[in-house]
Formats: sequence, structure tokens, C-alpha cells
Amino acid sequence: MKTRFPIKLYALAGLTAALLSACAPTVTTYRLEPVSGDVATIDGRAVTKAEQNGVGVVASFEREDLDYVAFDVEIKNKTDQPIEVNPADFRFAALGAAQDTLTDPNNANQLISRAAADPTYEAGRMNLKRKQEEKRLKRAKIMNTVLMVALIASDVSSSGQSRSPREWINNRVTHDVGYQALAVKRAVDHGTFANRMQRYDYEEYRWRELALRTNIVQPGQSVRGFVYLPKVQNANYLAINYSVAEQATVPLLFKQELVQEKRRR
Repeated sequence: MKTRFPIKLYALAGLTAALLSACAPTVTTYRLEPVSGDVATIDGRAVTKAEQNGVGVVASFEREDLDYVAFDVEIKNKTDQPIEVNPADFRFAALGAAQDTLTDPNNANQLISRAAADPTYEAGRMNLKRKQEEKRLKRAKIMNTVLMVALIASDVSSSGQSRSPREWINNRVTHDVGYQALAVKRAVDHGTFANRMQRYDYEEYRWRELALRTNIVQPGQSVRGFVYLPKVQNANYLAINYSVAEQATVPLLFKQELVQEKRRR
């Protein structure tokens, strides 16, 4: 009687092969530089300054940050009244090479326009993300237990059967691969959990400590922080507008390039 191995064992073997595959030798990075306003180079970085109706914005591209491109922004209140500064009031339209407005690939009638991340909202989501990750790990542990039980049952069932030396060797190799694959899967599950939790710790720090927060800025004062815009990979330009309700709309234009760089080992 031939022993039938569970389909999940073959899936484990496939998972092992995927985990051992080599990474791509290059990585794509975002570079943006201002092409509007009063542009100057400060400490090797291109900085632009624009103003409307007493609301001034100084901005430079800081870095690529996970799902966002981050800008170092200072907002100056040169009016005679307090203004409310909210990073979510930064919006941008994605432009093509001819500075034409790009449309959503999934909806030709929809222009690609996005708002900056709201740090208060994003920081409030961190606990939910952590709980979801804990649930994912718990499900993975249950699945690993099921796979181990199936593997042991198959091993015990097949080991007691009389077979030729070649069949015995093949049976042993198959189950050894299964045990190794399961060990790899467990390590990957725990590694993924640890990496994501570490990422969420960083994200919480980013939203609470680095990002520009909602503020009331008094006349003659300014506020500074990072503004995070969602990535749009196919954009050649980002036409950014910062609006203060019924008072000013300050435009900024940044050119975007995607650069291929060698991955650091």
C-alpha cells in the first residue's frame, strides 16, 4: 500500500525553495528636487520657498520613507492673525513628463490627486496594526501545529511499512525536507512578526515625533516638521499645494526621478 503524503507537505517544500531564492541586485529609490519658487542650495540640499497672502512655506525633499516620500517643511505666519496648520492640508497632483495631469490607471476619468498623511490619524492606527499582527502570528502557530501533526502521522505511518532500500531513502528524504521546511516556516513567521512590530514602533515614533502636527501658529511665528506624501511611482512631477482655508494656497512643484541603485549587502 502506497503512502499518500499530505498536499501541505509539498507546499512546505515549495516554500523552502522560495525562501532561499536570491534577492534582486538593484533597488529603486526616489529622488525629488524643487523646480518652482525661490530655490536655493542649503547644506547640499535643494530648498524652495514660496509665499501667498502672508503664508510662507519652505520645503525640501528629505527622504523616501516606507510607503511615503518625506518633505522637510517649515510654515511661516507673516499675517496679523493666527493660522491653523494641518499637514493634511497638503495635497498634490501627479504630473507626467510634459507636466500633464496623470489619470488613475484603474479609472481614466479620475486624476491622481492625494492628500498628505494625517499624523494624528495614522498614530491612532498603530495599536490596531499590532493587534492584527498578533492575530496573524497566532493563526500561523495553529497552522504550524496542524502541519506538524500531519507530518508526524505520515512519518509514523510510512516508517512501519516494508519497502526497498531506495523507497526507504526516498521516504526518509521526503520527511526530512518536510521537517526542515516546517522549521524554516516557523522561523519566518516569528521573524516577520518581529520585523513588523519593529516597523510599527518606528511608524509610531515617526507620526508622534517627526511629522508636522496640527498647530495654531501665531503671527510672526513658524512651525516645522516632516510632511509625508504617498508614493506615486509613475509621476515625473508632484504639483503640491498647501492651503489655509479662505486665506492662501501656496504652490510647490517638485521633479521626481526613480534611480536604480545597487543593493547594499
